[in-house]
Amino acid sequence: MFTSCSPGWVKFVEHKFPQLLENVSSCKSPQQMMGALVKTFFAEKLGIDHTKIYSVSVMPCTAKKFEANRPEHGRDGLMDIDAVLTTRETAQMLREAGIDLAKTEPTPCDNPFGERSGAGKIFGASGGVAEAALRTAVCWLTEDSPENIEIHEVRGLDGVKTFSTEVNGMELKTAVVSGLANAESLIERILKGEESYHMVEVMACPGGCIGGGGQPYFVETGTIRKRMKNLYRIDSAESVRLSHENEHIKQLYKEFLGEPGSPVSHKLLHTKYTSRKEKVSG
Repeated sequence: MFTSCSPGWVKFVEHKFPQLLENVSSCKSPQQMMGALVKTFFAEKLGIDHTKIYSVSVMPCTAKKFEANRPEHGRDGLMDIDAVLTTRETAQMLREAGIDLAKTEPTPCDNPFGERSGAGKIFGASGGVAEAALRTAVCWLTEDSPENIEIHEVRGLDGVKTFSTEVNGMELKTAVVSGLANAESLIERILKGEESYHMVEVMACPGGCIGGGGQPYFVETGTIRKRMKNLYRIDSAESVRLSHENEHIKQLYKEFLGEPGSPVSHKLLHTKYTSRKEKVSG
């Protein structure tokens, strides 16, 4: 299975390797999942008419603007996400408005969805999605929470990272790739039968979302490395570090989605992608 968080990667595989689309996770990206839930569960929870909600996300990725407008990500003529601002655009707006975040008193986010697990907070770094998924996979396969949940083999700025571990007698093999040139090279080896993995995480931007196209310009590798280090520092300080142990996620399924894989969860949290190879060759 290939991950589906990065819209640049999804567009790439639609055009370049459409034969692999059935191997791309049907899960929407975090942006699109949040958008769908804000206009359903959240609106219902607060007693708000969902047609009156205008949802704006702030992202480090310019491709999120394209993703938000894909026809798969809306219902009844309304898009799940109405507008996307990059982090660079948001910073510029704050400067123009004379707002200094360093001097602003922080307030808690609204709940549900205001509290995230440590696993959710490392998604922005290459390897973070894979590590979050592996943490939960190991817990579910062993029916136990391991003492050490950190997987350092999938961390770092290398373009390709691999990790293998044995769980209940089964070898789980994972690859983590950032940068589409690296992704293409790895896929070619997989298609030739030279390599094989259970899960491949792909991020279009080198280093992951922390090095996204919507981030501040002229960022050096050292800065991206610091961002990555800080994400893992934040994760290590969290009391909840496993996605499936987030109480708000449990509440969401109990009150609204039912269970993973339910018809409601598939309707709101999953999607499918389309071969666009003829648009390249033609």
